Amino acid sequence: MRSRIRAVGRWLRHRTGRADAGEVTPFAVLLSVVMVAVAGLVLDAGLALSAKVQALDIAQSAARAGAQQLDLNAYRTRGVAQLDPAGAASAAQAWLASAGVQGDASATATTVTVNIRRTSRTQLLQIVGVRTLSVSASATATAVQGVTGPNT
Repeated sequence: MRSRIRAVGRWLRHRTGRADAGEVTPFAVLLSVVMVAVAGLVLDAGLALSAKVQALDIAQSAARAGAQQLDLNAYRTRGVAQLDPAGAASAAQAWLASAGVQGDASATATTVTVNIRRTSRTQLLQIVGVRTLSVSASATATAVQGVTGPNT
């Protein structure tokens, strides 16, 4: 059996023109590094996208919580749905704090805007020196009085 394997080996060496000494070509090494970098990009970009979606969800929830803080005096005296800017910003900040996220909230008499910035730690891109990816999300909510149609 060994002689048969040796014969096949001699035939392959003769056919390829040289002996295979188990060398790894630089192309194979470079290709391996590139494949790991591409896999890291796919994985870590997916994780960063997931972090952005979570941040957007939290920002939207905080903005809606702030948009519920109406100026009751304006509503009772004039019948106008107007926000209490200080109360709306405070309610949005409280929502962010309850979610364990840092961000900033601002409010006017009509809208509440929440901005969140987060960092996502990378998994595979650390190999090529990228430690974190930054993501941000912004959401705005408006107080609306009554429903007169879709999206109004």
